[in-house]
Amino acid sequence: MQDTPRFGLHSFRAKFVLVVGGAVLFDLLMSGGLALWNVQRLSQDATSEVGAGLTTANQEYIRSYAESTASRVDLLLDRVHADVKTLAGVIQGQIDDPDRQKQVGATLANQAAASVNVVYDTKGQWAQNLPGAPSVVSVWGYLLGPDHKPLPAVQDEIENSAVLDLVAPSLLTSGSSKLQMYYIGPKERPIFRTAPYTDQAQTFDRLYPGHNNSEFWEFFFPGIYGSWQKWALDPASRFIPNNDITQTAPYTDAITGKLIVSFFHPLWTRDRTGVAGAAGADITLDQLAEIVENVKIAETGFGFLTMPNGNVVAINAKSEATIGLVSSNEQGTGGVTGLERSLRTSTQPAIATLDLDSSNDGAIQHVLLQKDGEDVPYIVVLKGLKPTNLWTTGPIEEQAMSVGIVVPEREIYAALFAAQDSISKATNRILLYQLLAIIVSLMIVFAAVFGLSKRITAGLSALAAGARRLQAKDYSVRVNIPSKDEVGEVGVAFNRMAEQISFHTENLEQLVDARTRDLEDANVEISTLNEKLRSENVRLGAELDVARQIQMMVLPKPRELALIPGIEIAAYMRPADEVGGDYYDVLQDGHRLKIGIGDVTGHGLESGVLMLMVQSVARALQETGEDNPRQFLDRLNRAIFKNLERTNSDKHLSLAFLDYEDERLVLSGQHEEVLVVRDGGKVERIDTLDLGLPVGLERDISPFVATRNIPFSSGDVIILHTDGVTEAEGTGGKLFGLDRLSESARSRYGSSAEEIKSGIVDDLMAYIGTRKIHDDITLVVMRHR
Repeated sequence: MQDTPRFGLHSFRAKFVLVVGGAVLFDLLMSGGLALWNVQRLSQDATSEVGAGLTTANQEYIRSYAESTASRVDLLLDRVHADVKTLAGVIQGQIDDPDRQKQVGATLANQAAASVNVVYDTKGQWAQNLPGAPSVVSVWGYLLGPDHKPLPAVQDEIENSAVLDLVAPSLLTSGSSKLQMYYIGPKERPIFRTAPYTDQAQTFDRLYPGHNNSEFWEFFFPGIYGSWQKWALDPASRFIPNNDITQTAPYTDAITGKLIVSFFHPLWTRDRTGVAGAAGADITLDQLAEIVENVKIAETGFGFLTMPNGNVVAINAKSEATIGLVSSNEQGTGGVTGLERSLRTSTQPAIATLDLDSSNDGAIQHVLLQKDGEDVPYIVVLKGLKPTNLWTTGPIEEQAMSVGIVVPEREIYAALFAAQDSISKATNRILLYQLLAIIVSLMIVFAAVFGLSKRITAGLSALAAGARRLQAKDYSVRVNIPSKDEVGEVGVAFNRMAEQISFHTENLEQLVDARTRDLEDANVEISTLNEKLRSENVRLGAELDVARQIQMMVLPKPRELALIPGIEIAAYMRPADEVGGDYYDVLQDGHRLKIGIGDVTGHGLESGVLMLMVQSVARALQETGEDNPRQFLDRLNRAIFKNLERTNSDKHLSLAFLDYEDERLVLSGQHEEVLVVRDGGKVERIDTLDLGLPVGLERDISPFVATRNIPFSSGDVIILHTDGVTEAEGTGGKLFGLDRLSESARSRYGSSAEEIKSGIVDDLMAYIGTRKIHDDITLVVMRHR
């Protein structure tokens, strides 16, 4: 029978309820209190963060709005610039090609007489073509002869400029909307041709009395022509590279009477040393004003467009009153009639002193504007447009107009106040819900702890009773815990443990004997395997030793090298393992000498066998009299490739040969760089990358094999090596490298081949020190006596 758990003061169940319930109560009170405090703190932080965030977001929004508005104005101006440049390009092409200009002018004179024939006006004392042509051309009185007809040069100018009739109409109907496009002749012949046709000269007489007897450019645009002439004489004086278009300040158009902005593109003489007139276009101020007048930010925010001097080009009427602007049209002693509506003369002190410096581009400026007898806070942002060549009343200057955005602060921060109020209300709701949640959680937890305590302690009581019986050596004891939780798993484990204790107690001696026999059999098997392993190691060591001896036997002997006439050769080879994968050989057939060097991928027995294959094939080809370096490498590769294919090996090697005969030295094949030390210790490095392909990699390498002749004079030294030399590691894992190898060879120039070889090896081994050699090392030194 299982013991029934009781709920006494000292029972486990009572202790469980007390400890667990107390812990949960403490945790709920602590976490609930922290949650309430965090909610309150979060509310304060959220209010602060939202305030800062909305302030930053609103300011960024205003800046972004200013930038987008500025971009739209820039786009409008760029489109006008493009059309003016197109017109100027056509006329400039005529100027640069006099023959074509004359042919086009003559053709138009014959086909469109209305465009080139002008009629004298006795009242105005100027000449102008009659209606019917696509454009109107006006010739001022001082450009007419005694017969009231244009001077010859002026008539030529009229005919040559008639090309505007072919281009301007299509430009006026495409791209950005333009009021008119025109051509004005040079200072000596300033005829004025404008499309479409209007009563041009008549309007000039009405708006600008006395213009007909004055020099055109200086009367209407004083200083502009002189600036262009300066650009022609000194191109570096241009303000904006690759952009000669000059923009005027707003003024009253003499033809339509509207406020306009003109865009001039100066034309140049063929030699580019003088001004040949100008092509131009006008847009109404309405087109610029439309962009900024449509600005709508918050409820009453607005935009304006201002010149660098503070003269406002575009603004809507209501907003003009808000910032206290006063408008006037002023006619000076010279030049066109301009529009004056300056921030500097504003009736609002904060606007009159507004910082227009370009360094404040995009900066938030806070101002107080007087409205209905009180000071109202506003935000002002100025965003500059692209710089332009600007004419006002004198020489051209580099200036940039600015787009201004003005918005009341109370409208910008209205969202902030609403957000703070919403956060406060939300915080109060969260606090109330949190308190209710804590109370409900306490009730549920205590009910759950009390209920679970009985279920948990029942299983523990059964385990305790079973343990006491097991302690009394009653191995037949079993517990019954129906729950599927961890206590139930402990019960299952307890029953399994009791069964195993019972089984092992009854069968312990048998198990000990069986384990002893198993250990003895395993020991015999291990001894047999160790003996086999020792025998295999002895056999493999003997085979590697034989392979190493064979490899060393086929290398050139010092006595062979000493018999070569006119050449000293010294060599060194040290495998990284018992059997190396490096190859070098010196083959002599009469007066023909072939020195080879190569490096098989990897090292060890398989690489050593491939090296022996290469040595054998190379010797055989040399003995057959094969003296063509390219065919020699191709045939050797074919033989090696077939052997590797048969042995199913993935090995290959880099391989290069030096052929020496009758004072000629020819290099072929792809391997490491060849070093040549010449008179005075000068080291030449010869790359072999383009002289071949690794041997054994492809069946046919003949398309890739090339040769290079190397000058080889008395005293010259050639160094051949494998990557085991240059990639040997020294302190810190740094490689020996080609630079150290070159310096070691250069410093011993003038010594014998044997001395040079020994010196390089000494330097290499000193650099390696006690570190492990990871790759085969091979070095061949060849010196011309």
